Amino acid sequence: MSLKPEVNQYDHVQGTVSAQLEIVEFGDYQCPYCGAAHPIVKEMMKEFGDQLKFVFRNFPLSELHQYARAAALMAEAAATQGKFWQMHDAIFEQQQQLSEAFLLDLAKTQEVNTLQLQDQVERQKLAHKVDSDFESGMRSGVNGTPTFFVNGVKFDGGAMDLLALLKNQS
Repeated sequence: MSLKPEVNQYDHVQGTVSAQLEIVEFGDYQCPYCGAAHPIVKEMMKEFGDQLKFVFRNFPLSELHQYARAAALMAEAAATQGKFWQMHDAIFEQQQQLSEAFLLDLAKTQEVNTLQLQDQVERQKLAHKVDSDFESGMRSGVNGTPTFFVNGVKFDGGAMDLLALLKNQS
């Protein structure tokens, strides 16, 4: 399966935008497998640096994870203040504590304006971004999290498999 749509200006990109190697993760902030993949992705970013472009798309499995959508909305709200990646990392690093109140407290520790954030979480555009990411995952054949795409092609394996593949190719 291929990534639909391709990475675009609406995506959150970390690394070198023009890198030859593009990895897209569809993730759920409350998914334990995504939580386990997070440090591996960080290692990939560290090891491959400017050779890699990493993109995260929201795929909250709300039926399974009560706070997954709230966490995705909070990360998107933080993005409006230029703090998506800080919030993204903080949520994954403390995902065992997720709750609505904890997400607000976490936003404060990331120096996100929480009054502005609470107002923005209510806005439809943030929900639209999360829904758009989820729809992209559905169109791309995502049926669980985390799911990775390498240069637009679905990767059948987990984060450790992906890291091993990248190390073998470099």
